[in-house]
Amino acid sequence: MRAISDAERRARLGALHFPRGDSEGVAGVADSLLGLHSSDPATVYLTVRARMAGFETGDLERALYDDRSLVRILGMRRTMWVVSSDIAPQIHYSSTEALVAAQQRRTWKLVEDAGLTRHGRKWVTRACDATIEALGELGPSTALELRRRVPQLREQLTVFKRDGGIAGMTGASTRILFLLATEGRVVRGRPRGTWLSSQYEWALYEQWLGSPRETTEPFLAQQVVLERWLERFGPATELDAKWWTGWPVTLVRKAIDSIGAVPVETSEGAAYLAPGDVDPPQPDPWVAFLPGLDPSVMGWKQRDWYLGGHAAEVFDRNGNAGPTVMVDGQVAGVWAQLPDGRIVNHLFAGLGSARRREVDEHATALEAWLSGYVVTPRFRTPLERRLAEGGA
Repeated sequence: MRAISDAERRARLGALHFPRGDSEGVAGVADSLLGLHSSDPATVYLTVRARMAGFETGDLERALYDDRSLVRILGMRRTMWVVSSDIAPQIHYSSTEALVAAQQRRTWKLVEDAGLTRHGRKWVTRACDATIEALGELGPSTALELRRRVPQLREQLTVFKRDGGIAGMTGASTRILFLLATEGRVVRGRPRGTWLSSQYEWALYEQWLGSPRETTEPFLAQQVVLERWLERFGPATELDAKWWTGWPVTLVRKAIDSIGAVPVETSEGAAYLAPGDVDPPQPDPWVAFLPGLDPSVMGWKQRDWYLGGHAAEVFDRNGNAGPTVMVDGQVAGVWAQLPDGRIVNHLFAGLGSARRREVDEHATALEAWLSGYVVTPRFRTPLERRLAEGGA
């Protein structure tokens, strides 16, 4: 069995995730990562900027909202992603479709627990149908605009803890729109406000993309998604694949076998390459300032080969990565932005003076690109927070 060293894996990361040359533009960057994490609005933009020379926010907005070659959907691990509109159906049927039944039951129960009805299923069905009808008449609309049209969306639902205590309240519009996104009937459209805004319009899937979603068998979709992921993130272990996809381990194993993934040995144990994998060219030395939730940091569950034992400084308790400085495929430190807009960083290990100057140059370039915008990660780590407050 072929053995792939940590150094080789880091070189592959650089070659696959940071290709030089921008002929493919924004869509090429998204494809090189299979998908862009979109739980934090800033992440999508900063992910692309780190990989595309001359990138401006308008480049991504055109791909998302004008050309619609990219689309924002609910995907792996029940989180928001920006993906190619071509792969969106496979992602839905491979990962999101399996969530529908549980989300329906949860929404029915929330409605019943709120005392709105004893028949949660009927109430939710009517609310969903009314929301779809409103979107068909209004076109892309915010939740606020939909609440004005659909009375059910104005209700408040109580969210309970496992011990029976009250965790908080949520609007029915939030739950209904999330359910419709899980079902693949709606997608998020344009934000209202700047590129950092998280208040999005919602749109009917087929109206937004111009045609109904292509249907496919879930296991065929899973084969497509896993093979494409291995092409971009291989070698990866079974645990890596289970974590990234969110699938049960039995399904991961079945998909690995069915696509003919190639077993290799790594420091993390047995791992797999995509069938027909060809080693990418050795990348030149490189530095990147990556945002929180960047796919190159979030892409694997077993991370020592590129984190070097610094998981506690890079990730929060829920497994969300903060902003990082990556040097030649190794997470070399963490960066943050001060309230006045300056970019600061904390490096974990010694770098030569030339590489430190390169890190400083990248910090200066990012600071200039942000040009007055201050980006606060949605999921903050203790080290990033201390840096942003002026500490170390």
